[in-house]
Order: sequence, then C-alpha cells, then structure tokens
Amino acid sequence: MANIIHVQKGTKDILPQEISQWHRLEQNALEIFTKYGYKEIRTPIFEATELFARGVGDTTDIVNKEMYTFEKSERSLTLRPENTAGVVRSFIENGMSRLSAPVKLWYKGPMFRYERPQAGRQRQFHQVGIEMFGIKEPTADAEAVMLAVDYLNSLGLNDLEVEINSLGCPKCREEYKRKIKEVLKPEFDNLCEDCQTRYEKNPLRLLDCKVETCKAIFEKPEIQKVIKSDFLCEECAQHYKDFKKYLEKLNIKYVENKLLVRGLDYYNRTVFEIKSNNLGSQNAVCGGGRYDSLVGQLGGEDTPAIGWAMGMERLNSLLEKPEAEKLDGYIVSNSSEDAFELAQELRNKGLKVEFDLANKKFTKQLEKAAKVAKFALILGEDEIRTNTVSVKNLSTSEQIKVPRCDIIKRIGEKNG
Repeated sequence: MANIIHVQKGTKDILPQEISQWHRLEQNALEIFTKYGYKEIRTPIFEATELFARGVGDTTDIVNKEMYTFEKSERSLTLRPENTAGVVRSFIENGMSRLSAPVKLWYKGPMFRYERPQAGRQRQFHQVGIEMFGIKEPTADAEAVMLAVDYLNSLGLNDLEVEINSLGCPKCREEYKRKIKEVLKPEFDNLCEDCQTRYEKNPLRLLDCKVETCKAIFEKPEIQKVIKSDFLCEECAQHYKDFKKYLEKLNIKYVENKLLVRGLDYYNRTVFEIKSNNLGSQNAVCGGGRYDSLVGQLGGEDTPAIGWAMGMERLNSLLEKPEAEKLDGYIVSNSSEDAFELAQELRNKGLKVEFDLANKKFTKQLEKAAKVAKFALILGEDEIRTNTVSVKNLSTSEQIKVPRCDIIKRIGEKNG
C-alpha cells in the first residue's frame, strides 16, 4: 500500500459537516454589505510580488518573512497575503476612479502567509473584507466600523469591544516618530531583533510588538508619556474628533488605544480593531483603517480610502456549531427505477431527497433514513400499484399513506 499523503501543515480541509457555517458567513456578508451599497469583487490569488512589496510595505513581517513567492518565466509572483493591495490594483487598472464616489467593494477568499499556525489562523486562511474609495471625511470611517459591527451582530456576536486610534498624516507623524526613537534609544539593545530593525525603518511598528520584553519596555512611564502625547496636527485632530462623535451618535462604544498601529505600512489617520471576548488572548476578529496614500503609491490618482478585513476561521471558532442539516426525505424502496423517478420528481419541486443507490434491504434503508432525513418516503409494491407513498415522520414515528401529488403538501405541513 502506498504511503498516505497528508494535508500540509497550516492548511485544513473544510469538510461537508462544516460547510453550512461557511455558507452562513458568506451569505450574511452578501446580505449586510449589499444593504450598505457594496459590490463584490474577486481578484486573483496571486499577483506580482512588487505589488505587495510596494503596497503592504517592505518593513512588514508579511513581506519580509511570510509571503509565498515563486518564480515563473523569470517573473516573481506571490500568493496574496492580504487583499487590500489586490483590490487597489484592480481599482486603478479598471478605471474605477472615474465612477462617482464612494466606490464600495467587498471580497471573500483564501490568503496565504507562512507563519506559525495557531488558534483560528492557518497558513492558508480566509478573509472577508471591505474597501471604500473616494471619501476623505470621517463619515466613511464611522460607516466602515458600523458595517463591521452590524456584520458581527448578524452572526450573533454581540460582546464586542471597538479599539480606535489615529496615526495622523505623514507630516504630523514624523515628529512623533522622532520622539519615539529618542525615548527608546537608551533601550535599543534591550529590544528584540525585529524591533531593532523597525527602529530605523518604521518606528511606529515598535508599538505593535508582541514580545513580552518589548511590551514591558513600552510600559515604562517616560515612554508611555511620549506614546500618549498629542502629536496630531489640527486637521488630523479634527478628523479624529469628528470620527469619535459619529461613533457616539451610532451608539458604538469604543476604547482609545495609543498602542494600536496595525501591522501594515499603508495606514494613516484612523485605525481600529474589533475584539470579541470569547477567544482568550487571541481575540481580535476585525482590523482595518484608512489608507489615503496607497492608491497613489501604486500608480493611481491620489484617492482617500478605508477598509477592514476579518479572518473567517477565527469567526467560525466563535460561533455555535449548527446541527447537521437533514434531507427533506429519504426514499425507501426495493425498486430502484421507481425510487429514481420519485426522487427526480421531488427534486424538481425543490425538495432535498436521496434514495439507496445500492438497493439494500428495507431495514437498512430505514436505518439510513433515520440518520439523514426528516421523513422516510416508503415506496413498496402496494404504494407503486396505487400511486401513493407512505410518509413516515422520523422524529414522531407517525406514518400516513398519501397520493404522490400530496407529498409536497404533507412534508410542507409537517416542516411548518
């Protein structure tokens, strides 16, 4: 016997008994996002490597450590580690800037990052997310957060905490970066290797470090004083103030977190995370923010934009597992031809129906019916001769013989 080939580390089969939960996530996304005016977009799962190096940022862990990159015909290609860069590329390439603002897009699908698998996160994982282009006002920021909360609430996730921060614009952020570097300089040798690299390339990313020794350094009073200092210019401060005012008007409770910077280089001004209290320490279910310079950075006209993404595996881990969905009926018969005919007749009328393709004994067929269906549809010699079917309710054991034309009505009444 040949050796079994196993699924690759960090990947997972989504099995039939789990798929209804995924359908729920996707269907709710379609319904909720459509109400807000979003249209679905589907981009390729691989893009030019340069797109992510320029878009996500060459100082990020994603670009430096986690991308699946390969060469083909002397071209460097990368499986998408996130989807904002791909959506922005499509926005530019397909001339969507000519559409009246806002341009609202949503997506779902697999992403790929080579990282240590953990609860709710795989090397191939799935995200659902939104991107909005063309609105610079904080109304867009507030609507993006409201949409995320609505979607999570639709899934039954109500115990949520919204964390917000403002990273300011490139101009007012430069002075903040200088102060952070200055106050952390005496601690440079105590920072982790990644933070030592970030110190020069992107000091704000220091605040996003998850290493405990670095987190302890950032808690020191003199460093906290700089982190919590008000560095926003007048325009950015007003934007942030108005954003909070809109959240309050929408009854969205929020917490300000000055350490919240997000892991991607393209963010400016508003950043946010939404957390659920059901996942222990790994409890962020949504992350996003404003990225007003990314469209221009990737070759398009300067266009304000905001978006967010959610990990679908993580969402799945928070939801109650539904009961396995049962067939409407399972046909029990010793006549494969008649069972085939009845099955197609009922399927054409919208019912979910199966029968025993192997034509096993009646008792075995009834046992199978009890496991997979709500009703057993018994088609014996007498039923075939009289053009009837014995309908057995498998939850109550009640059985009644009905004309074939009344099966839909009978099952409909019992399901109702």
